[in-house]
Amino acid sequence: MDDRPVAGRLLVALPVLADPNFARTVVLVLASDEDEGALGVILNRPSHTSVDEPLPQWGPLAADPAVVFVGGPVGDSAAIGLARSDTAGPTEGWSPILGHLGTFDLATGPDRVAAGIETVRVFSGYAGWGPGQLEAEIDEGAWLVVDGAPDDVLCADPENLWRLVLRRQGGRTAWLANVPVNLRDN
Repeated sequence: MDDRPVAGRLLVALPVLADPNFARTVVLVLASDEDEGALGVILNRPSHTSVDEPLPQWGPLAADPAVVFVGGPVGDSAAIGLARSDTAGPTEGWSPILGHLGTFDLATGPDRVAAGIETVRVFSGYAGWGPGQLEAEIDEGAWLVVDGAPDDVLCADPENLWRLVLRRQGGRTAWLANVPVNLRDN
């Protein structure tokens, strides 16, 4: 199995990962570089803040649930936008990550992004790892690296995304979706 954490792939937190920032999370890798480290956003941590509150211009395009997601424990004042576009190539204000999904410039209004944005998801903060740090965590068995599906990023049921991604892996890996939150409950 290929376990390289490259842009567009998912990191699925395995049950042994005890860090509460990442327990049962699914992270979309946005960038990964040997010299710079890796950066991603947690896809399954919706907040209670409506996208309309901080970014009213993007609210009408927000995917359900139309809330800001907690992208990770780093830079919680930073906002990252992901969107589905009608194009797969880079355009002004939009850069593809996975097919027709990519990052977009939140400071640019929807009418000024040239990519034909169809729907968006906004993340507050991000997950970041220094050079070699994420690879070490993968080697320790904290993360499973899998291919992402376009529907993962804009999933309407983020609370179940962790289980859904594990189940579609098949075999013994799929069984991990049944591990209880508290192992004493087993």
